[in-house]
Parts: sequence; C-alpha cells; structure tokens
Amino acid sequence: MKDEKIVGRALAEVLPQDGLYWFQKPHLLKLNLILLVPLLSSSVAGYDGSLMNGLQSLTQWKEYFGNPSGALLGLVNAAQSIGSVLALPFVGTMADRFGRKAVLLTGIFGVIVATIIQATSTTLAQFVVSRLVVGAAGMFAAQPSPLLLAELSYPTHRGKYTSAYWTLYYLGAILASWTTFGTQDYASTWAWRIPTILQAGYPSLQLAFFYWLPESPRWLVSKDRNQEAMTVLAEYHAGGDAGSPLVIREMSEIVETIKMEQQAKATGWGTLIATPGNRKRLFIAVALGAMAQWNGIGVVSYYLTLVLDTVGITDPFMQTLINGLLQIFNFAVALSAAFLVDRLGRRFLFNLSGVIMLISYIVWTACSAVNNDTGSQPAGVVVIVMLFLFYLGYDVSYTPLLMSYPTEIFPFSIRYAGCWCAIAQS
Repeated sequence: MKDEKIVGRALAEVLPQDGLYWFQKPHLLKLNLILLVPLLSSSVAGYDGSLMNGLQSLTQWKEYFGNPSGALLGLVNAAQSIGSVLALPFVGTMADRFGRKAVLLTGIFGVIVATIIQATSTTLAQFVVSRLVVGAAGMFAAQPSPLLLAELSYPTHRGKYTSAYWTLYYLGAILASWTTFGTQDYASTWAWRIPTILQAGYPSLQLAFFYWLPESPRWLVSKDRNQEAMTVLAEYHAGGDAGSPLVIREMSEIVETIKMEQQAKATGWGTLIATPGNRKRLFIAVALGAMAQWNGIGVVSYYLTLVLDTVGITDPFMQTLINGLLQIFNFAVALSAAFLVDRLGRRFLFNLSGVIMLISYIVWTACSAVNNDTGSQPAGVVVIVMLFLFYLGYDVSYTPLLMSYPTEIFPFSIRYAGCWCAIAQS
C-alpha cells in the first residue's frame, strides 16, 4: 500500500518484496551513491549566495575593491543571476540534444574555470565577470541535474531525491559561511580569496566521480538507444537482471510514453500551451518560480549583512556567525521537509510555508521599525528570531519543491521547457 501510494499500482505490483533495505542491495547502494554527483549541483548556487553574504562582512574584501555600495554592490550580487538568465535559453535544448550528462559536465568545468578567474581577481570588473561565468556555468550544472535524478533514481526513491536536490543548496551555503567565518581575522587578501577558491570544491568532487554516472534511460530511449537504456535500468534497478519484471515494466512505460508523445508531436515550446493540461502545468511552474523570489527571500539571501546592520549588528564576527548558524538551520529544516514530502503532500507543505512566512514577515517588519525608532535591543533580537522563522517557512516547501515539483508534473518531452519556465521566474 505504501509503495502504491508513492509510485502507483502498476509499478508497485512489480517491485521486489524481499524485505531488504536499499543499502543492503549492492546495485541500489551504488546507484544512490553515484546520484550524489547531480545532487550536489545545487550546492554551487548555495555556496555563491552565502559567499557574497560572508564577503560583504569582511573588511579585507570591501577595502580591496573600494567599498562597493548602492547600485555597484547590487551589480556584484546580481551578476550571478544575470549569468544564469543568459545561459538559461540554451541549457534545456542542449540537454535534450546532447544528453543530460554532457550539459552537466560542461557546467562543472565552467564553474571550476570561473572560480579560478574569481580567486585571482585584481579588479572589481574581473570579479563581476567571474560571477557572470559562475552563474552561466552553474545553470548548465543545475538544470539537467534534477532531470537526471528523476530519470535515474529507483521508483520509490524518486520523490525523496528530487525533493532533496535543492536542499543541498544549503550544503554549499554552510561551507561558504563557515569558511568566511574562519578567515575573517586574516590580514591579507587571503581572507576572501580562500573562500572564493573553495567555490570549486563541490564541482571538483562531482568531476572526480562523474565517469561512473549513467545517462538518463528516458533520454537514451528518445534517441532510439533502447538497448543502452535497458542496460542502465537492469544494472541499477535490478542488479543486472534484464528479465526483472520491474525493468520490463519501466522500459515498457518509457518506450510507450515517448512513442505516444512523438506520434502526437508533443514536443517543443508550443506544446506548453497546446492543451488545457499543459497550460495548467505551465501556470503552476511560472507561478512557483515567481513566488519563490517574490516572497522576499532574495533580500535575505544576498543582503543579510545589510539586514543585520539595520538592527545594530555590525560586528563582522557576529554577522558571519549568524550567517553560518542560519545555513545549518536551513539545511536541517529543508532536508527534513524533503523526506516528509511523500507523507504530508506537496499542497500541505506549500500552504504551511505561506502561513509561516507571512506571520514572521509581519512581526519582523514591526520589530525592525521599533528597533530603528527607539534602538530597542529586544526588538532587534526578535528580528533575528523572525529571520530564522522566515527561513523555516521557505525551507518547508520552496527549497525541496522548487525544482522537484515542475520535474514531476511535466511529461518527458517538455520537461526541460517546463523546468526552464520555473527557473526563469526564480
């Protein structure tokens, strides 16, 4: 009954009932370990967001680049997002044409190259350009990764993996925040160069194990490489048994679905608005991406230092400490929510998130005004508490579902287009 609720009756009927946990099965253990490669892609974006918060707290970084502020500081922070938007139109098409793996590998290499440019920056212009490249390359890594997770993972693990994907955003944020916390007392430019260099840490780890990552079976079938797809499914879902009922059922469903989509010519951007069902999916994807940013999270993500300044917390030690603790808190909440998605449901988590964020934002705004007018320290403390509560609301739904929900609701042939629309709005 539990498996049927997660994967549907058709697949539940052919799932092995051997009473073993996944880590007791060598093929599933191998699959779940290798899926860490695409799973880590979101950590690149997380590292960048927390890195900029940390760097803005470091006197060494501010003085080296002439204390950027106002519109110039906004450009430095926005450069990563600008690069992502510029790359976005090309990523989906390339992922469908050349495969998910090829695009992911391009992104991994790109982030490493961009990190070298950023770490060796001698001018603010070079630093901004490096962030543009980080954004573009990061998109090449981030966009195909949830597709690989959805199309490679074991049926009963799929929801957890796709939900956990964006949760690892905070794994990158944790490394960045605590690195800047640890280097804040360095007198030289290494105070900011070391955290910048470590931006290549997760991509380097991905690159080290990339060779063993298989290609998406669905993509292989779409390119008439059915035997290769069967081999992947057999090796990773059934321990090499191509005659497994599960593999036969999965292969049959993939082939039939793609064949129907090709016969109906249900591919391309026009298909997004061709039917009422697709138009509804498109609306959901666009609305989800927009709400993920319009709820105010961007202000905290890149301007935490300025938020803390407004309530009188200006000491670099305290700012970097709060940033580090916030990222650990975020990761714990988001990961917990990811594993509760199948149990509690997507709609419930979205509704819960909205209520928490609304209440915390109202209290946050009121106490911030009181602190600004009267200098009340208790009001400032409440602002910090509400900051954590606000993030809790965001992490309950948007972090685990921002990428996974569009991946789940769109059919294979327009999955990249649908995910593109969600990402473009966020």
